[in-house]
Amino acid sequence: MRPESEADLAEIIAAAKAPFHIRGGGTRGIGRPVAGEVLETGALSGITLYEPGALTLVAQAGTPLAEIEAALQAEGQRLAFEPMDHRGLLGTTGAPTLGGVVAGNVSGPRRVQAGACRDFMLGVRFVDGAGRVVKNGGRVMKNVTGYDLVKLMTGSWGTLGVLTEVSLKVLPTPETAASLVIRGLSAQDAVGAMARAMGSPFEVTGAAHLPSGGDGPSETVLRIEGFETSVHYRANRLRDMFAEHDVPIESDPDHVAARWSAIRDVQAMTGQPGDVWRISCTPSEGPALAARLDAQQLLFDWAGGLIWARVPEGTDARARLGAFGGHATLVQGSEATRAALPVFQPEPAPLAALTDGVRAQFDPRGLLNPGLMAG
Repeated sequence: MRPESEADLAEIIAAAKAPFHIRGGGTRGIGRPVAGEVLETGALSGITLYEPGALTLVAQAGTPLAEIEAALQAEGQRLAFEPMDHRGLLGTTGAPTLGGVVAGNVSGPRRVQAGACRDFMLGVRFVDGAGRVVKNGGRVMKNVTGYDLVKLMTGSWGTLGVLTEVSLKVLPTPETAASLVIRGLSAQDAVGAMARAMGSPFEVTGAAHLPSGGDGPSETVLRIEGFETSVHYRANRLRDMFAEHDVPIESDPDHVAARWSAIRDVQAMTGQPGDVWRISCTPSEGPALAARLDAQQLLFDWAGGLIWARVPEGTDARARLGAFGGHATLVQGSEATRAALPVFQPEPAPLAALTDGVRAQFDPRGLLNPGLMAG
């Protein structure tokens, strides 16, 4: 089904007798397999309001992300949370949509400095599992009583409602950017170096570590963005902090952008055999957790607080990790693996009961992506 309007969507859900598999652009096939008729939101498309001076954009949920980014670029602005493009890693096609980004709270390397998608959300419209049109938030940041539906819907993967419209804050695009590359560090030393960089006054907007893959030494990459003279000054001062290393500064805009797109989209693991897990943890835990995984390939992002790990197909990464203060998500895996293993981190019983209660409020008949986030 492909509703042409929010009213059509509400009517379809209100009259439904069986579950739906909610789909935007079809590029983020994450979660347990869902049995249900496909309900596409792609026809709910278009930018409905854009006020560059107010740093505010409102668009329908099915709007292609490329359309959003093109409109912003024309005004010298961007989505500061740098959403990942999953198509390469997951081997999917189609066009990512704004609703898909919000539903997954999809955020890239700049999250470590600017915040996540959730932090830029101003308002949402959606249709819940009873077919009711719900609106929450607005065009300005404000506190709300009761459920903060803007935050609740961001990262709910279509299990609480089907997004129809999103409003969010945007930011200016910096004039330029530069990357510093420290080669040959161990994971432990890299996490320490990234912590020093993030704690410096030089406003680092990206910090990632790529362990050696057999074709060269490891690389620890730091990004600085802003006005050209400021970037030049801060990059050199940051390099002085690591004077014991030979630290080149990359300043070619296209090269810097390509490097961070590759980190954002985990391009090194694209097309490789096995499963890919995403582990969120405290940076200090990262090296030890990575060692427990015995992974075929690793990438550390968010200054070590996010680990991407490629492991043999069917491997339960959580069994290897043991107890830790974070969560692990199976991002890329076969349908059989996603059916056999919890894709999202299982919740403790009290939290799971709360989650089930919230879901029952918004989707009492269990129509929307049932089981997708099941533990």
